[in-house]
Amino acid sequence: MAYARALLKLSGEALMGDQGYGIDPAIVQSIAEDVAKVIAGGTQLAIVVGGGNIFRGLKGSAAGMDRATADYVGMLATVMNAITLQDGLERAGVPTRVQTAIAMQEVAEPYIRRKAIRHLEKGRVVVFGAGCGNPFFTTDTTAALRAAEINADVVFKATKVDGVYDKDPAKHADAVKHEHLTYQQVLSGELAVMDSTAIALCKDNNIPIVVFNLFEPGNIGKAVAGEPIGSRINN
Repeated sequence: MAYARALLKLSGEALMGDQGYGIDPAIVQSIAEDVAKVIAGGTQLAIVVGGGNIFRGLKGSAAGMDRATADYVGMLATVMNAITLQDGLERAGVPTRVQTAIAMQEVAEPYIRRKAIRHLEKGRVVVFGAGCGNPFFTTDTTAALRAAEINADVVFKATKVDGVYDKDPAKHADAVKHEHLTYQQVLSGELAVMDSTAIALCKDNNIPIVVFNLFEPGNIGKAVAGEPIGSRINN
């Protein structure tokens, strides 16, 4: 079952590749080329990108910054990533619009739901930057919120691992991968998939979540085509 309209959540860390900080242009271009194939197949795609490769609000607040201030700085970091993604996508031949929850009209459109949907209908990728515009909410929650607003069929969470495990597979050789989970299992098991607000939003709006490895070439296309990759979370 191919999805007609999907929301792809990318972490900021995914964009830095093996670097310790910032953006790896080769990773951006690889993502852009995968997305171009998806768009060519007729799927409408929106993207929410994090900012952890540049600045993470929680880290800033842990170091003594005011939490709201730190979160706003993190939101600005996501806009840098969004504009970089737009550049990569357009070089791959994909028309792209960046919409931000904090107005910055010189570099992006303000987030307007109906306009975002119209862009998708015209075959453009919409990259949502600046989170949801409010501190104390993660970009995972933004992904769930925007997915509900644009009537997306699914949220794809693209990560460094190939699904959801019962414990960190990088630290535990005996970690077991879950092929399928319910929203409630994720919420009650405190599995590190997305934060609980994001999971609850998807649960309330019956939007399935698919967690998969971003760095396997072609995986975005496989996920969009409905192939059984990664881990699936639904009712």
